[in-house]
Amino acid sequence: MKTGFIGLGAVGGKLAGNLLNNIRALDVHDLDESRVAEFVSRGATDGKSAAEIMQQNEVVITSLPSPAASESVLSEMLPHMRPGKIWIEMSTTDPEMIIEQSQRVAATGATAVEAPVSGGCHRAATGNISIFAGAERAAFEKVLPLLTILGRNVLHTGEIGTASKLKVMTNYLATANLLTLCEALTTMKAAGLDLATTYEAIRISSGNSFVHETESQLILSGSRDVDFAMDLVLKDIGLFQQLAEAHDVPLELSPQIIAMMKDGQARYGERAQSDRMIERLEEGAGVSVLTDGFPQELVDEEPPARGAEVVLKAG
Repeated sequence: MKTGFIGLGAVGGKLAGNLLNNIRALDVHDLDESRVAEFVSRGATDGKSAAEIMQQNEVVITSLPSPAASESVLSEMLPHMRPGKIWIEMSTTDPEMIIEQSQRVAATGATAVEAPVSGGCHRAATGNISIFAGAERAAFEKVLPLLTILGRNVLHTGEIGTASKLKVMTNYLATANLLTLCEALTTMKAAGLDLATTYEAIRISSGNSFVHETESQLILSGSRDVDFAMDLVLKDIGLFQQLAEAHDVPLELSPQIIAMMKDGQARYGERAQSDRMIERLEEGAGVSVLTDGFPQELVDEEPPARGAEVVLKAG
Protein backbone atom coordinates (compact mmCIF):
# COMPACT_ATOMS: atom_id res chain seq x y z
CA MET A 1 0.00 0.00 0.00
CA LYS A 2 1.45 3.35 -1.06
CA THR A 3 1.79 5.32 2.16
CA GLY A 4 2.13 8.92 3.28
CA PHE A 5 2.92 10.28 6.74
CA ILE A 6 1.94 13.69 8.15
CA GLY A 7 3.45 15.01 11.39
CA LEU A 8 7.17 14.52 11.99
CA GLY A 9 7.39 15.70 15.60
CA ALA A 10 8.68 13.95 18.72
CA VAL A 11 6.68 10.76 18.23
CA GLY A 12 5.62 11.07 14.60
CA GLY A 13 9.16 11.58 13.39
CA LYS A 14 10.29 8.36 15.02
CA LEU A 15 7.29 6.40 13.76
CA ALA A 16 7.81 7.72 10.24
CA GLY A 17 11.53 6.99 10.43
CA ASN A 18 10.89 3.40 11.40
CA LEU A 19 8.38 3.07 8.58
CA LEU A 20 10.84 4.54 6.08
CA ASN A 21 13.50 2.05 7.18
CA ASN A 22 11.14 -0.82 6.43
CA ILE A 23 9.02 0.12 3.41
CA ARG A 24 11.58 2.36 1.68
CA ALA A 25 9.00 4.53 -0.13
CA LEU A 26 7.25 7.18 1.94
CA ASP A 27 5.72 10.59 1.23
CA VAL A 28 6.04 12.95 4.21
CA HIS A 29 4.73 16.35 5.26
CA ASP A 30 5.21 18.65 8.23
CA LEU A 31 4.83 22.38 8.79
CA ASP A 32 8.50 22.41 9.83
CA GLU A 33 10.32 22.29 6.49
CA SER A 34 13.60 21.26 8.15
CA ARG A 35 12.00 18.04 9.36
CA VAL A 36 10.78 17.28 5.85
CA ALA A 37 14.23 18.03 4.42
CA GLU A 38 15.84 15.60 6.88
CA PHE A 39 13.47 12.83 5.75
CA VAL A 40 14.06 13.64 2.09
CA SER A 41 17.80 13.24 2.71
CA ARG A 42 17.03 9.71 3.95
CA GLY A 43 15.06 8.77 0.86
CA ALA A 44 11.52 9.98 1.56
CA THR A 45 9.55 12.18 -0.84
CA ASP A 46 8.34 15.66 0.07
CA GLY A 47 4.54 15.32 -0.05
CA LYS A 48 4.14 19.13 -0.28
CA SER A 49 0.79 19.27 1.55
CA ALA A 50 -1.77 17.17 3.39
CA ALA A 51 -4.08 17.40 0.37
CA GLU A 52 -1.41 16.21 -2.06
CA ILE A 53 -0.38 13.34 0.20
CA MET A 54 -3.98 12.15 0.35
CA GLN A 55 -4.26 12.45 -3.43
CA GLN A 56 -1.11 10.41 -4.06
CA ASN A 57 -1.41 7.64 -1.46
CA GLU A 58 -3.71 4.78 -0.55
CA VAL A 59 -2.91 5.09 3.15
CA VAL A 60 -2.18 8.34 5.00
CA ILE A 61 -0.95 8.25 8.60
CA THR A 62 -1.12 11.31 10.86
CA SER A 63 0.67 11.93 14.16
CA LEU A 64 -0.19 15.42 15.39
CA PRO A 65 0.14 17.39 18.63
CA SER A 66 -3.50 18.25 19.33
CA PRO A 67 -7.11 17.58 18.36
CA ALA A 68 -7.16 21.01 16.68
CA ALA A 69 -4.18 20.09 14.49
CA SER A 70 -5.83 16.78 13.63
CA GLU A 71 -9.02 18.55 12.56
CA SER A 72 -7.09 21.07 10.45
CA VAL A 73 -5.22 18.33 8.57
CA LEU A 74 -8.36 16.23 8.11
CA SER A 75 -10.22 19.20 6.65
CA GLU A 76 -7.48 19.56 4.06
CA MET A 77 -7.48 15.85 3.21
CA LEU A 78 -11.23 15.22 3.22
CA PRO A 79 -12.05 16.56 -0.28
CA HIS A 80 -9.51 14.11 -1.73
CA MET A 81 -10.81 10.99 0.03
CA ARG A 82 -12.70 8.31 -1.86
CA PRO A 83 -13.36 4.54 -1.69
CA GLY A 84 -10.12 2.64 -1.19
CA LYS A 85 -8.39 5.45 0.76
CA ILE A 86 -7.46 4.84 4.41
CA TRP A 87 -6.67 7.42 7.09
CA ILE A 88 -4.79 6.12 10.13
CA GLU A 89 -4.87 8.66 12.97
CA MET A 90 -2.04 7.95 15.45
CA SER A 91 -2.39 11.14 17.48
CA THR A 92 -3.73 11.17 21.02
CA THR A 93 -7.05 12.87 20.39
CA ASP A 94 -10.52 13.50 21.78
CA PRO A 95 -12.49 10.21 21.68
CA GLU A 96 -15.70 11.99 20.69
CA MET A 97 -13.92 13.97 17.98
CA ILE A 98 -12.42 10.90 16.32
CA ILE A 99 -15.87 9.29 16.17
CA GLU A 100 -17.30 12.35 14.42
CA GLN A 101 -14.28 12.60 12.12
CA SER A 102 -14.57 8.93 11.15
CA GLN A 103 -18.19 9.49 10.16
CA ARG A 104 -17.16 12.28 7.79
CA VAL A 105 -14.45 10.05 6.35
CA ALA A 106 -16.95 7.22 5.86
CA ALA A 107 -19.27 9.59 3.98
CA THR A 108 -16.60 9.89 1.26
CA GLY A 109 -16.30 6.11 0.96
CA ALA A 110 -12.89 6.11 2.62
CA THR A 111 -11.98 4.34 5.88
CA ALA A 112 -10.72 5.75 9.19
CA VAL A 113 -8.63 3.82 11.73
CA GLU A 114 -7.51 5.30 15.05
CA ALA A 115 -4.16 3.94 16.24
CA PRO A 116 -2.64 5.91 19.15
CA VAL A 117 0.65 4.61 20.54
CA SER A 118 1.99 4.00 24.04
CA GLY A 119 5.48 3.22 25.35
CA GLY A 120 7.72 6.24 24.87
CA CYS A 121 9.50 7.97 22.01
CA HIS A 122 12.57 5.73 22.32
CA ARG A 123 10.43 2.67 21.55
CA ALA A 124 8.67 4.41 18.66
CA ALA A 125 12.04 4.70 16.94
CA THR A 126 12.67 0.94 17.06
CA GLY A 127 9.14 -0.21 16.29
CA ASN A 128 8.81 -1.71 19.76
CA ILE A 129 6.04 0.64 20.86
CA SER A 130 2.49 -0.56 21.56
CA ILE A 131 -0.49 0.42 19.40
CA PHE A 132 -4.18 0.59 20.26
CA ALA A 133 -6.28 0.27 17.09
CA GLY A 134 -9.93 1.21 16.91
CA ALA A 135 -11.80 0.29 13.71
CA GLU A 136 -14.12 -2.24 12.19
CA ARG A 137 -12.43 -5.64 12.14
CA ALA A 138 -12.09 -5.73 8.35
CA ALA A 139 -10.37 -2.34 8.30
CA PHE A 140 -8.09 -3.36 11.16
CA GLU A 141 -6.99 -6.50 9.33
CA LYS A 142 -6.27 -4.52 6.18
CA VAL A 143 -3.85 -2.14 7.95
CA LEU A 144 -2.42 -4.70 10.40
CA PRO A 145 0.66 -5.36 8.19
CA LEU A 146 1.57 -1.66 8.46
CA LEU A 147 0.80 -1.50 12.17
CA THR A 148 3.07 -4.48 12.89
CA ILE A 149 5.94 -2.52 11.33
CA LEU A 150 5.16 0.51 13.47
CA GLY A 151 4.60 -1.36 16.75
CA ARG A 152 5.49 -4.54 18.63
CA ASN A 153 2.13 -5.11 20.36
CA VAL A 154 -0.99 -4.21 18.35
CA LEU A 155 -4.29 -4.39 20.23
CA HIS A 156 -7.61 -4.21 18.37
CA THR A 157 -9.71 -2.31 20.92
CA GLY A 158 -13.05 -2.39 19.10
CA GLU A 159 -14.93 0.33 17.26
CA ILE A 160 -13.64 3.83 16.55
CA GLY A 161 -13.29 5.80 19.79
CA THR A 162 -12.29 2.90 22.02
CA ALA A 163 -8.57 3.24 21.31
CA SER A 164 -8.52 6.96 22.13
CA LYS A 165 -10.33 6.34 25.41
CA LEU A 166 -7.80 3.68 26.41
CA LYS A 167 -4.89 5.90 25.35
CA VAL A 168 -5.89 8.87 27.51
CA MET A 169 -6.44 6.41 30.38
CA THR A 170 -2.89 5.06 30.07
CA ASN A 171 -1.45 8.59 29.89
CA TYR A 172 -3.39 9.52 33.00
CA LEU A 173 -1.96 6.49 34.82
CA ALA A 174 1.57 7.30 33.63
CA THR A 175 1.25 10.90 34.87
CA ALA A 176 -0.03 9.79 38.25
CA ASN A 177 2.88 7.36 38.50
CA LEU A 178 5.40 10.06 37.55
CA LEU A 179 4.14 12.36 40.29
CA THR A 180 4.21 9.64 42.97
CA LEU A 181 7.74 8.67 41.91
CA CYS A 182 8.81 12.30 42.26
CA GLU A 183 7.45 12.31 45.79
CA ALA A 184 9.05 8.96 46.64
CA LEU A 185 12.52 9.88 45.32
CA THR A 186 12.51 13.28 47.01
CA THR A 187 11.38 11.83 50.34
CA MET A 188 14.09 9.15 50.25
CA LYS A 189 16.74 11.79 49.46
CA ALA A 190 15.54 13.98 52.32
CA ALA A 191 15.58 10.93 54.62
CA GLY A 192 19.23 10.27 53.79
CA LEU A 193 18.82 7.24 51.49
CA ASP A 194 21.25 6.59 48.65
CA LEU A 195 19.40 7.32 45.41
CA ALA A 196 20.96 4.54 43.35
CA THR A 197 19.92 2.09 46.07
CA THR A 198 16.47 3.68 46.14
CA TYR A 199 16.13 3.23 42.38
CA GLU A 200 16.98 -0.48 42.65
CA ALA A 201 14.68 -0.98 45.64
CA ILE A 202 11.78 0.32 43.58
CA ARG A 203 12.82 -1.62 40.49
CA ILE A 204 12.88 -5.02 42.19
CA SER A 205 9.75 -4.45 44.26
CA SER A 206 6.00 -4.14 43.98
CA GLY A 207 6.57 -0.41 43.43
CA ASN A 208 8.16 -0.98 40.03
CA SER A 209 6.64 0.26 36.77
CA PHE A 210 7.43 1.20 33.19
CA VAL A 211 7.54 4.87 34.23
CA HIS A 212 10.08 4.11 36.94
CA GLU A 213 12.38 2.13 34.65
CA THR A 214 12.38 4.98 32.14
CA GLU A 215 11.63 8.41 33.61
CA SER A 216 13.20 7.86 37.04
CA GLN A 217 16.51 7.31 35.28
CA LEU A 218 16.24 10.66 33.49
CA ILE A 219 15.28 12.39 36.73
CA LEU A 220 18.26 10.96 38.60
CA SER A 221 20.74 11.76 35.81
CA GLY A 222 19.57 15.37 35.64
CA SER A 223 18.56 15.08 31.97
CA ARG A 224 14.85 15.34 32.75
CA ASP A 225 14.04 15.20 29.04
CA VAL A 226 11.64 12.37 28.24
CA ASP A 227 10.61 14.17 25.03
CA PHE A 228 7.10 14.77 26.36
CA ALA A 229 6.20 18.34 27.32
CA MET A 230 3.81 19.52 30.00
CA ASP A 231 1.32 20.98 27.50
CA LEU A 232 0.89 17.51 25.96
CA VAL A 233 0.50 15.92 29.39
CA LEU A 234 -2.18 18.42 30.32
CA LYS A 235 -4.00 17.80 27.03
CA ASP A 236 -4.11 14.06 27.69
CA ILE A 237 -5.06 14.12 31.36
CA GLY A 238 -7.63 16.81 30.56
CA LEU A 239 -9.22 14.50 28.00
CA PHE A 240 -9.35 11.74 30.62
CA GLN A 241 -11.04 14.10 33.08
CA GLN A 242 -13.58 15.10 30.42
CA LEU A 243 -14.31 11.43 29.74
CA ALA A 244 -14.93 10.78 33.43
CA GLU A 245 -17.20 13.83 33.73
CA ALA A 246 -19.18 12.76 30.66
CA HIS A 247 -19.96 9.48 32.42
CA ASP A 248 -20.57 11.00 35.88
CA VAL A 249 -17.51 9.44 37.50
CA PRO A 250 -16.54 11.58 40.55
CA LEU A 251 -12.75 11.39 40.28
CA GLU A 252 -10.70 12.64 43.24
CA LEU A 253 -7.06 12.23 42.22
CA SER A 254 -7.45 13.46 38.65
CA PRO A 255 -8.31 17.11 39.49
CA GLN A 256 -5.35 17.24 41.88
CA ILE A 257 -3.00 15.82 39.24
CA ILE A 258 -4.21 18.43 36.75
CA ALA A 259 -3.66 21.20 39.32
CA MET A 260 -0.12 19.95 40.05
CA MET A 261 0.77 19.81 36.34
CA LYS A 262 -0.61 23.31 35.79
CA ASP A 263 1.54 24.57 38.65
CA GLY A 264 4.60 22.94 37.10
CA GLN A 265 3.78 24.53 33.76
CA ALA A 266 3.39 27.95 35.39
CA ARG A 267 6.79 27.58 37.05
CA TYR A 268 8.85 26.13 34.22
CA GLY A 269 7.01 27.00 31.01
CA GLU A 270 4.25 25.63 28.82
CA ARG A 271 6.64 23.40 26.83
CA ALA A 272 8.78 22.34 29.81
CA GLN A 273 9.54 18.63 29.98
CA SER A 274 7.19 16.70 32.26
CA ASP A 275 10.07 15.19 34.27
CA ARG A 276 10.86 18.66 35.59
CA MET A 277 7.96 18.16 38.01
CA ILE A 278 10.63 16.78 40.37
CA GLU A 279 12.02 20.32 40.69
CA ARG A 280 8.91 21.54 42.52
CA LEU A 281 9.73 19.09 45.30
CA GLU A 282 13.49 19.71 45.20
CA GLU A 283 12.85 23.40 45.72
CA GLY A 284 10.36 22.80 48.51
CA ALA A 285 12.52 20.27 50.37
CA GLY A 286 15.86 21.95 49.70
CA VAL A 287 17.44 18.80 48.26
CA SER A 288 18.90 17.70 44.93
CA VAL A 289 17.53 14.43 43.53
CA LEU A 290 20.57 13.55 41.43
CA THR A 291 23.09 10.73 41.39
CA ASP A 292 25.74 9.24 39.11
CA GLY A 293 25.34 6.24 36.85
CA PHE A 294 22.10 7.04 35.04
CA PRO A 295 21.70 7.91 31.32
CA GLN A 296 21.08 11.31 29.78
CA GLU A 297 18.71 9.80 27.22
CA LEU A 298 16.69 6.63 26.90
CA VAL A 299 17.77 3.91 24.49
CA ASP A 300 15.54 0.98 23.60
CA GLU A 301 17.78 -2.03 24.14
CA GLU A 302 15.19 -4.54 22.95
CA PRO A 303 16.09 -5.70 19.42
CA PRO A 304 13.62 -4.52 16.76
CA ALA A 305 11.23 -7.24 15.62
CA ARG A 306 8.08 -7.47 13.57
CA GLY A 307 5.04 -6.86 15.73
CA ALA A 308 1.93 -8.95 16.16
CA GLU A 309 -1.68 -8.59 17.22
CA VAL A 310 -2.32 -9.00 20.92
CA VAL A 311 -4.83 -11.82 21.31
CA LEU A 312 -7.32 -11.32 24.12
CA LYS A 313 -7.76 -14.00 26.75
CA ALA A 314 -11.16 -15.68 26.69
CA GLY A 315 -13.46 -14.70 29.47
